[in-house]
Amino acid sequence: MPSIIVVIALGNGGAANLITTIIGIAYYVYFEGGPTGQTIGKKALGIRVYDFRGGGGPIGYGRAFVRYLVRIVSAIPIFLGYFWMLWDKEKQCWHDKAAGDVVVPVDAYPVS
Repeated sequence: MPSIIVVIALGNGGAANLITTIIGIAYYVYFEGGPTGQTIGKKALGIRVYDFRGGGGPIGYGRAFVRYLVRIVSAIPIFLGYFWMLWDKEKQCWHDKAAGDVVVPVDAYPVS
């Protein structure tokens, strides 16, 4: 939805693409790196991003940014990085491994 508003305001060009990319990065980094580790969609599904390296809790904004960038890499080879969780023993995708996180159900790992 924000991308439609930006395109209407600025037209379909380089500036609009840059602004919508920045909005997307800010959205994922803010919500996944924040205290709950949940975007709006994750909250609706009852899941959250959880620190796998440091013993639990939020991953922080720096690691959320790394997670966002590697998510793009995960999609390049026919979404192999996303399917990786199907045979990984920790059930992690490539972007989870890069950021040292795991996606877990909220009822098992409640938000404090």
